[in-house]
Amino acid sequence: MTRTVLESATKTVIIGFDEPFCVIGERINPTGRKKLAAELEMGDFSTVERDALEQVACGAMVLDINSGAVFSNKMAEDPRYADNNFVEPPLMRALCERVQALVDVPLCIDSSVPEALKAGLEACNGRPLLNSVTGEEERLEAILPLVKKYNVPVVAISNDDTGISEDPEVRFAVAKKIVERAADFGIPAHDIVVDPLVMPIGAMSSAGQQVFALVRRLREELGVNTTCGASNISFGLPNRHGVNAAFLPMAIGAGMTSAIMNPVRSVEMEAIRAANMLMNHDPNGGAWIGLAKVLDAVKDGVSFAEASRAAMDAGARTGGRRGGRRSRG
Repeated sequence: MTRTVLESATKTVIIGFDEPFCVIGERINPTGRKKLAAELEMGDFSTVERDALEQVACGAMVLDINSGAVFSNKMAEDPRYADNNFVEPPLMRALCERVQALVDVPLCIDSSVPEALKAGLEACNGRPLLNSVTGEEERLEAILPLVKKYNVPVVAISNDDTGISEDPEVRFAVAKKIVERAADFGIPAHDIVVDPLVMPIGAMSSAGQQVFALVRRLREELGVNTTCGASNISFGLPNRHGVNAAFLPMAIGAGMTSAIMNPVRSVEMEAIRAANMLMNHDPNGGAWIGLAKVLDAVKDGVSFAEASRAAMDAGARTGGRRGGRRSRG
């Protein structure tokens, strides 16, 4: 079985076909979040810290850290701030350090800037996931040496120099190319987590069918783990969380092993917990029973994040186990 091992200073998370679905929290990302970008520009990390704590309490096993902020005010004062190569490396380092001081889950280092990825790798404890490499030649040559040097797994996104294809055959071919090029660098397939690219169902009615078929092929033919930006499937639709909650168990049934998503939404987490139990990845239904108690509190008017944090704190007080370093086996 393919097993992709991620580590923090104290905890190991395994992405694998025979493991619970890996939830990668997406919230620490200033892209499209003007308030967060403005806070970061002022050196204010309070929202980042709250997002880190809430996501872990709600069930995130890994936290994605994205440094793609636009510092508009500083840009007006100093033209260097218009360059992501100047802004992102120190910001990525600061974000990783802040988050690691609060939570003990592995990180996913997310940037389009190679120097920011390197800064995150240098700041991270353990073995983070690198996000990401594509099939573009320039990107392959820039990122795969970092993956090899730091001995970390990497997200491989199925687009190349021609862009994002709507043809699933092309997206599979790009994924295969990345796996083969990684092998040339001595990077094994179990350290490649392929994102087959989920298209919005509102724009392409076959998007769900496409990605389920792609995930099966990636698992059976390339032997790789998979991930996606889960909310892409519902882009532009009403009641997006309902669509996401239907999509995730279907993707899990097709063989998808992780997703970058918002764990603070109870409907999606309920769907994932149920899918884990149905796939026999939740021994004795322990995680499902724990979630049910949290959802009971939500019915009484407590937010999902607050109820999840209270349950986590109660488990810590009673000595309840919440994981720890596992054998790589």
